[in-house]
Amino acid sequence: MALAAKLQLRQSQSLVMTPQLMQSIRLLQLTHIELERFIDEEIERNPLLERAEPQDDAAGDPSQNSEAAPEPAAGDDWFEAETEWSAKAISDKLDSSLENLFPDDPGTSERLGPDLTAQWKSASGGSAASSSEGFDVGEMAASAVTLREHVGEQIALAFPDPAERLIAGELADGLDEAGYLRADLKEVAVRLGADAAAVAHVLGVCQTFEPAGLFARDLAECLSLQLATRDRLDPAMKALVANLELLARRDFHALKRICGVDEEDLLDMLAEIRALDPRPGTAFSGGASDAIVADVEVRAANDGSWAVELNADTLPRVLVDHVYFARVSGHAKGQVEKDFLAECLQNANWLTRSLDQRAKTILKVASEIVRQQDAFLVHGVRHLKPLNLRTVADAIGMHESTVSRVTANKYMLTPRGVFELRYFFTASIASAAGGDAHSSEAVRDRIKQLIDEEKPVDVLSDDAIVDMLRESGVDIARRTVAKYREGMNIPSSVQRRREKRALANVGR
Repeated sequence: MALAAKLQLRQSQSLVMTPQLMQSIRLLQLTHIELERFIDEEIERNPLLERAEPQDDAAGDPSQNSEAAPEPAAGDDWFEAETEWSAKAISDKLDSSLENLFPDDPGTSERLGPDLTAQWKSASGGSAASSSEGFDVGEMAASAVTLREHVGEQIALAFPDPAERLIAGELADGLDEAGYLRADLKEVAVRLGADAAAVAHVLGVCQTFEPAGLFARDLAECLSLQLATRDRLDPAMKALVANLELLARRDFHALKRICGVDEEDLLDMLAEIRALDPRPGTAFSGGASDAIVADVEVRAANDGSWAVELNADTLPRVLVDHVYFARVSGHAKGQVEKDFLAECLQNANWLTRSLDQRAKTILKVASEIVRQQDAFLVHGVRHLKPLNLRTVADAIGMHESTVSRVTANKYMLTPRGVFELRYFFTASIASAAGGDAHSSEAVRDRIKQLIDEEKPVDVLSDDAIVDMLRESGVDIARRTVAKYREGMNIPSSVQRRREKRALANVGR
C-alpha cells in the first residue's frame, strides 16, 4: 500500500474558551473586594467605562435637589437675601472670621500670616475655602501605632549609642506580628559587622521593653520574660515553663514531680500561666481587619417565606459611556484608532453583561440554598440538612463547577448570623433507623453539647458518645467522632477527666 499526501476537509464542533468567557467565569469566584479592584483596573484601561455613583443620580434630578435644600424661615431676615444653603453663606452672615472670634487680638492675621489664616478659614468653612469642600475630622485623627513604631520609640530612649541603636533597629525589623524575634543573631552580627556579644547585649535590653514578652524567640522565653517582670520566675516556675509540652498534654502528675510542688501550688502556677499573653505584639498589629460584607441578605417575608435579596453595597454599578464613544469615534483618523474604540466598546458591553449575569447567578444559587435549608433558618443548626453542590446545580439547571465558583468566598446574612455559602454544604451521615440522613455539622453540634453537659465523675469516652448518638438515630463510627472532636479542639476523655478533677480540687 503506497503512502500519499492528500487534503481533506472536515467540519466539527468544539467548545472554545474566548477571553470574554474566561473573564465571566473568573468574575463568579471573585470576592467583593477583589471585584472592586478588578473593576478599577478595567476603568483605568477602558475609557468607555465609568462608575455610576448614587449621588450622580440625585444630582441629575431637580426635584431631589429642591428637597435637599431647606426652605428659609419667614421670620429670619438674614435668610431672605440668600438663595443657597452653604457654609460660605452662613460664614459670611455670622462673620466668623478669626479676628471677630478673638477681638482682643486684632493682629492675628499679621501674627499668623496669610497662609495660616487662610487654612483656618478653610477648616471652619470660611470664605477662603470652597463651600463644596467639607472638613474631614477623620484626616486629623491619629493613626494606630504599629508594633514597629512602638518599639522604635523605646529604642530611641534605651540606646544612646548609635551603633547599639542600629543593632536594635535591625532586631526590631525581625519581629513578627506576635512580637517574636525571627531573626538569627549570628546573621545579624555578620550583616552589621558587629560582635556577637554586642548583639546579645542589645537583645537583652530589648527584651525589657513594654509590653513584656517582646523579642522572645519562642513561647517559653516569652512566658519567662513576663514572669520575670512580675518577679515570679522562681525555680519551680522555670521548670514548668521548660516543660510546656507536658502542660499541653495535661500531665499534671509529671509536672508536680518535675517542679517539686504539691497539687495546690501547681494549680496556682497554672493560673499564673493562663494570665500571661502568649502573643504580646498583636496589640500593635496596626492593620485593621476587613469586616465581612454579606453578598446576600435573607429575611423573613410577610407570607411566612424567606425573602432573598442581593446586598446593594456589594453590587458594582458600571456604565458604558455611549455618548463619549459617539463623539470620539467621529473624530477617529485611522483604522487603528477605530479598532481600538470598537474593542473598548465590546469589552465594556461584555463586562456590564457579565456583572449582571454574575448577580443573577449568585441570587439563583442563594435562593436554592435557602429553599433547601429552610429548617436550619427556622430551628437552628440541629436541623441543617446534608447538601452537596450537585443537588443545587441540578435544581437550578447549572453546572456543578459554576455553583462551586459562586459559593466560594461569598457570605449570606441570615436571622441566625452571617455564614459563608459553603457552610450550608455538609456531608451526609446515615441514620441508624433508616430515615433521613443527618448533616455532619449538626452531628458536630450534638457532640459538643454532649461533652459540655458531661459531669466530672462521668466523662464520656468516644465509644460512649457513639452509643448515645446511635440511640438518637445517628449511625456514626468511633473514628468519625474522634475526628470531629479533634476538629473542634476538644481534648480526649482522659485529658478532660484529668482537668475536671484538678478544677474540682481547686473548688474544695
